[in-house]
Amino acid sequence: MNSEVRLFTAIFVALFALSSCNKENFTERLEVDNTRITQEITDESVNAFRFPGDGTGSVYVMDNDPGSNNVLVFNRRPNGTLNGPLKVATHGQGSGGGLGSQGSIVSDGEYVYACNAGSNTISVLRIVGKTLKFVDKTSSHGTMPISIAVHDNLIYVLNAGGTGNISGFKLGLGGLNHIPFSDQALSSSAAGPAQISFNTAGDQLVVTEKATNMITTYAVDGSGKAGAGTSYPSAGLTPFGFEFSPAGDLIVSEAFGGNENASTVSSYSLGAGGTVDLIDGPEATNQTAACWVVVTSNGEFAYASNTGSNSVTGYRIDDDGDLHLLNADGVTGVTGDGPIDMDMSPNSTFLYVLNARDNSISVLSRRYNGQLFPVQTITDLPDAVVGMAVE
Repeated sequence: MNSEVRLFTAIFVALFALSSCNKENFTERLEVDNTRITQEITDESVNAFRFPGDGTGSVYVMDNDPGSNNVLVFNRRPNGTLNGPLKVATHGQGSGGGLGSQGSIVSDGEYVYACNAGSNTISVLRIVGKTLKFVDKTSSHGTMPISIAVHDNLIYVLNAGGTGNISGFKLGLGGLNHIPFSDQALSSSAAGPAQISFNTAGDQLVVTEKATNMITTYAVDGSGKAGAGTSYPSAGLTPFGFEFSPAGDLIVSEAFGGNENASTVSSYSLGAGGTVDLIDGPEATNQTAACWVVVTSNGEFAYASNTGSNSVTGYRIDDDGDLHLLNADGVTGVTGDGPIDMDMSPNSTFLYVLNARDNSISVLSRRYNGQLFPVQTITDLPDAVVGMAVE
């Protein structure tokens, strides 16, 4: 990692520690080299409440090594448990610390896309069975890439360094090709961005900004080029992670600066012109530092990981997009220490949560009522590990 990125990382963490959704805000560095798998309940117990349509797949995280960033590939069994990992190089460099973002590694089922925050590049790797094959690496057209959005062959990256920006690419036979004039600024030179993602139609991009408390949208034209952003105030403070429901509703966590038991989640509609209109919220999690968000594939439930409370809060999403807390205390599931990135299996049977403070992955099973139960814990991950993508 070069000196410019080191300097920015130090400044960034200092300025945005209030978000309390960065690994560094919860973790002292540990020196761990190998991975141990501990199964907490038996396969038979898991199978007792398996959902139909379970299958095998993979779970991807990054070691974020400043010397050589790697994707760690875990094999996912039908009962949700993991084994591995395999290590596949991104041919870029990690930051060596927390990114304070959602979507630093994403998958579209055919490719995996990874941020190399320490070398200002992004990588694409093809999914080949139970492993990955490196395809291409290119400049992120900014400093410190932290989040990636994918829709068909369009890829946009969110850069948090310097004044911050977004930049677009197309994936072709030759790899990643930058889209001319696709680079766009954030709402402020000190926005503290957290995530970028496409809407379900792929014609709008959304970025959450922690420091400005804004949600910024960008229209994407037929050529894939994003226009200038338009910003809308967040319903709660420190908007962070988000995901679109199948109905197109935008579900966003609000960390409220990491204040104890103050976090919330809100739902919004996204208009055809990129307007952001509140549907419901802020709805309390009654937990601390809600940062990462996932929505089930059927759109019935949303979950937020609470980095300061070692828990996951669940909500039922009704037909109008309103949010209904599943548990009065906000504890729908219990995780390891310092939960950050998370993702669900394709049919939303299992939730995989990366824990920053104890360098582990919690595997949780979802029941039909939305409640979460422990299945397995993967321990002894590398200290700087970030990101979570599940196939």
